[in-house]
Amino acid sequence: MDTPTTFSELVAFFLGLINQIIPLIFALAFLFIVWKLIDAWIIHPDDGSRREEGKTIIITGVIVLAIMVSVWGILNLLINSL
Repeated sequence: MDTPTTFSELVAFFLGLINQIIPLIFALAFLFIVWKLIDAWIIHPDDGSRREEGKTIIITGVIVLAIMVSVWGILNLLINSL
């Protein structure tokens, strides 16, 4: 990889780095939601408090994941249109 020598190359380098990190963050958030689903309904199916906590975390996680995808899409739309 070449070392950035101008400001625009530096910005492009950081944008490329961020575009590689964002899918990793999405994957980690999805894995967290799946883990809580497994923990609440498969590992501890008889524990009511765990099920309620899992339900709350899963609902919140899905909402947050939807917001993350929406914001990422809107930003990409703005970047590509400018």
